[in-house]
Amino acid sequence: MKKINTVIFDMDGTVLNTLDDLTDSVNHVFSLFGLPKRDRNEYRNFFGSGIKYAMKCAAPADTPDALIEEMIPVFKEHYDKHCFDRTRPYDGIPGLMKVLYERGFKMAIVSNKIDSAVKELNERFFSDCVSVAIGEKPGIRRKPAPDTVYAALKELHSPPEESVYVGDSEVDLQTAANAGLPCIAVLWGFRDKEQLLKNGAGIFAHTPSEIADILR
Repeated sequence: MKKINTVIFDMDGTVLNTLDDLTDSVNHVFSLFGLPKRDRNEYRNFFGSGIKYAMKCAAPADTPDALIEEMIPVFKEHYDKHCFDRTRPYDGIPGLMKVLYERGFKMAIVSNKIDSAVKELNERFFSDCVSVAIGEKPGIRRKPAPDTVYAALKELHSPPEESVYVGDSEVDLQTAANAGLPCIAVLWGFRDKEQLLKNGAGIFAHTPSEIADILR
């Protein structure tokens, strides 16, 4: 087995706590369209597969697909303006990034959130250490398809066998498997350990510093 020199991170629930801003933006849209708002803890299980999936889960069961499609651009406009309101890196993540960077690791972030937001958030919080950030955009399938991971590896000039994936959800576990990467599942994100175990997680990190220890 070759030595790991590349780390691909998920964004929401892994390196950034985005739950409050995502919740506020979806509830803002639901309010505009006359739909009931949801609590942030309910949204915790909805995010991970893109905003359309999250809205379908959060909206009443009889909400037409056409209405969901109509709400998506309204969400994007609001979220682009408010994605920095309460979003912050999880405690220990900036330190982890610095340690890995100093140890020579190449790093990327891949996400099912809007590509413009992914790049903007990475630029704000991690640009000193993370050189590649890829989100949802035309022509590339969202996770759990491996496309964003492959695109990141291509930009980093890293082969899968020298890479590891870090995420917090069943979508991330499936993405890593589809890309042929081992996955470190973090326990501070949007899913609990029981959910991750049910979806095949085998390597866990309770804190960001444990990721550095695992990779050592």
